[in-house]
Amino acid sequence: MNNLRHFVIILFVTLGIFSCKSKTDKMKEKPPAMVDVMIAERANFPSSVEVNGSALSEEMVELHPEISGRLTLLNIPDGATVTKGAILAKINDAELQAQLEQQKVQLDLATKTEQRLKKLLAVNGVNQSEYDAALSQVNTINATMNVLNAQIDKTVIRAPFSGRLGLRMVSPGAYVTPQTLLGTLQEADNVKIDFTVPESYADMVAVGNGVTIQTNGSDDKLTALVSAIEPQINTATRNLKIRALLKSGKVRPGAFVKVLLNKERQSIVVPSNAIIPDAVSNQVVVIKQNKAVLVNVETGIRNADVIEILSGLNPGDTIAVSGILFVRPNAPVKIRKVLSQGKENTPAPKQIVK
Repeated sequence: MNNLRHFVIILFVTLGIFSCKSKTDKMKEKPPAMVDVMIAERANFPSSVEVNGSALSEEMVELHPEISGRLTLLNIPDGATVTKGAILAKINDAELQAQLEQQKVQLDLATKTEQRLKKLLAVNGVNQSEYDAALSQVNTINATMNVLNAQIDKTVIRAPFSGRLGLRMVSPGAYVTPQTLLGTLQEADNVKIDFTVPESYADMVAVGNGVTIQTNGSDDKLTALVSAIEPQINTATRNLKIRALLKSGKVRPGAFVKVLLNKERQSIVVPSNAIIPDAVSNQVVVIKQNKAVLVNVETGIRNADVIEILSGLNPGDTIAVSGILFVRPNAPVKIRKVLSQGKENTPAPKQIVK
């Protein structure tokens, strides 16, 4: 009986060993993953980015008086067109004018005294100090008159440039201060577009390049030329501020506009589904000697279908574009089909950057 029991135990152990070995052999014999691949190569990569912007007048100013006083003249018709230097408003300057007349009378007397002493000084009739005091008096009165004239000039508000007035904010006869807003003046003929671009797209704009402008109320596409770029990227938003001058069409100042940036360059691009996101960096599966190798890549512009590869891939690399979920690192793979880049090179829908 004991011999029979020992025989049964040995039989079960032997069967278990063969069963485990069979399972191990089956795992080792697991077929390679089937993948579709494409060959990396440089091609024209047309990219289009849409950002938001605002239309502004080339010149715009709020009209404020420089001194306090009561308005004696107000020439700010709502929406009227004015030329540079036109008088728009005037503040009561009666007191300043009276002081100026007083100084003129004193100047007349001081000038006569200075001329008389000058003649006496020539014949040694007076000493030099008396003549110097008379001359100083003349210069002092002239300086005081200059101050009064400057104050009188501040009572007149003139148009700093030709343009169109906004809405009048005060009435004739009102008492105003430097904080009082009389109205606005804008040069509506020339319009500039201010917009921001994320730093990753900064190479898509340059001074002198054209951009496409589109307003919400129209499907017409207008043209603007980039005139200036802020030299520093905003550290809070990581955006770059750019200004362009409108060259065609008309846009009302203050309007919201869409700015379309377009650029075509030679780049390596891969389908979006070929990218494996990782906590540290993005990866792609490169096939080398029929084995899968995970390679870290740096990505650039991305749109609906393809992603630009800035570094990590070289022209001629074989990249897996499908079946990558079943691929294990350094495991053998079987290439099912080689895809062309024709589809991936077609322009994708523009990307909207908020």
